[in-house]
Amino acid sequence: MKQLNRLLPLLAASLLAACGDKAPPPDAIDHGPRIVKAVKLGAGEAANEQRYSGEVRARHETQLAFRVGGKLVERRVDAGARVKAGQALARLDPADQQLAVAQAEANRALAAAELQRTRELRRKNFISQAALDAKETAAQVAESQLRLARNQAGYTTLAADAAGVIAAVLAEPGQVVAAGQPVFRLARDGEREVAIALPESRVAGLRIGAAATVELWSGQRFAGRLRELAPAADAATRTFAARVAIPDAPADLPLGLTASVRFAQPAADALVVPLAALVQKGGQASVWVVGADNRLAQRPVDIASYGDAGALVRSGLRPGETIVAAGAFKLVEGETVRIAADLSR
Repeated sequence: MKQLNRLLPLLAASLLAACGDKAPPPDAIDHGPRIVKAVKLGAGEAANEQRYSGEVRARHETQLAFRVGGKLVERRVDAGARVKAGQALARLDPADQQLAVAQAEANRALAAAELQRTRELRRKNFISQAALDAKETAAQVAESQLRLARNQAGYTTLAADAAGVIAAVLAEPGQVVAAGQPVFRLARDGEREVAIALPESRVAGLRIGAAATVELWSGQRFAGRLRELAPAADAATRTFAARVAIPDAPADLPLGLTASVRFAQPAADALVVPLAALVQKGGQASVWVVGADNRLAQRPVDIASYGDAGALVRSGLRPGETIVAAGAFKLVEGETVRIAADLSR
């Protein structure tokens, strides 16, 4: 047994010596030019098309409210009702306003009587001119308060300020409302538009006046334009509210219809490249351009916006050029490659 233990190290050493020809590491094997996935650039209209769902709304919507507070005793219209300008919509309990008018009338009568007595005393030179001036001013104030009270008594009836459709009812009879509290939302007759919500990734590439196509579920299509874009995102949804005007739509187009809005942001020199094709270095984006001899050249590009379909390149590339579509961070300047796929746009 002791002799066997002495022979084992010698046997192991002989086996290791027999393995003198080791296999080269994988990196040392020459596989030829690197194989890359490439894409041939074309115009970016189709790739950059944006589609959003929205709702048909009126161009002008007004919150209707009483100019005085009180108890709502009557509501004469429901949601969806078509109303005319000046039509009475709701009414408050007028008792408090009538009492205010009566009080103002009494104050005016008292001020007028005191003014008359003061004038007689002034003619007899029993009082000064300053005392007369004070009574005249008090009479004018009482007259103004009476006119104000009469105006407020007329505010107990809420009327439509324009023709349109009642889009929402915000208060019910029996409810006590404050002055200025909305009671109805009135969608005025006239131009229609579509309300949509834009994600953060799409806002940078849109500008007021951008052309759009609006399509209803019924198949109707209208030309539209971006009229309004919120300057801040909604705190809950993190989207930006936007309105797309459709001036050619009929004035009686029903409100609340579901519409699809498509934005195409092409520019004559705009191209869309895959996000994986970009290399960021020092704040400058660049791509690898494959030359006619399959040699790589790194070229800086100006990015207009980023999206799910890729990055919209404003300048730096031309249609028809071939760029590396993936694995750009592994390449070096002047390297010769083989193209595995040419995904033409």
